[in-house]
Order: sequence, then structure tokens, then C-alpha cells
Amino acid sequence: MKKIVVTGTFDHLHPGHLFLFKKAKALGDYLTVVVARDKTVKKVKGKLPWQPERFRLKMVKRVKWVDRAVLGKLAKDKLKIIKELKPDILALGYDQRAFTQNLRRELKKRKLLTRVVRLPAFQPKKYKSRLLKRLAKKQKA
Repeated sequence: MKKIVVTGTFDHLHPGHLFLFKKAKALGDYLTVVVARDKTVKKVKGKLPWQPERFRLKMVKRVKWVDRAVLGKLAKDKLKIIKELKPDILALGYDQRAFTQNLRRELKKRKLLTRVVRLPAFQPKKYKSRLLKRLAKKQKA
């Protein structure tokens, strides 16, 4: 069985996220999605996500291509969850940059044979969380 892992915030699930999950699932047999913790998002992006981690996790669990969804670790070592899950493939979003610098080298250092695959974008000028949030703010005003 080929195991795939995708990680991310997944704040306000949109068609771009669903495309990511579908493409990731097509790479193997079992897809686990790691949903970033609120504290991690704040540290990386400088602000909390719109939706709390438990809600984001609940939404991701409902996606048909997702076999399992878990919250990320609060450990200093962000690859700890990857070491625990031992995926065959770690699928990254087209714009995912957090914790990806030197990723292949760090996986190898931990003796993980995980292959890293960057997935294509799905209409990034339309379906990007940052853009959708901006649009929602304008509609409220």
C-alpha cells in the first residue's frame, strides 16, 4: 500500500484544496492530511487562521479523497509527524514554502525514503485562500 501525506493550513476549504487532495490521492492508495495547528500557522504566517484547527480538521475529514486527517505536532521538529507517518510520498502544494527548504536532505538525514512531489495549481488566480479572504472582506464591507 502506497501512503501519501499532504500538509497545510486548509483554512476555508476551496476547490484548490480539493484539487490538491484528489491529485495527491491519485499518487497512491492511502491519503493522510496533516492540518497545521493554530500556533504553527501564527508562527509561520504571523496571524491565526480564520477557522480554528478543530474546525479545519473536521472539514478536511469530510473530503472523499482523504482517508485520514490529523492535527500536526507542536514539536519544534516539524518533520516529526512525517517520521511517525512514514509516507512513501509527501505531496506539496504548488505554493507551499513553509518547512520545505532543504526538505529532501532533512528526510534523508532521518533515514526516511519519502519521495517529495510538488503538485500543480488549480486556478491559482481564483482559488487561493488569501484571495478568497480578501474577497470575503470586501463583500462584508
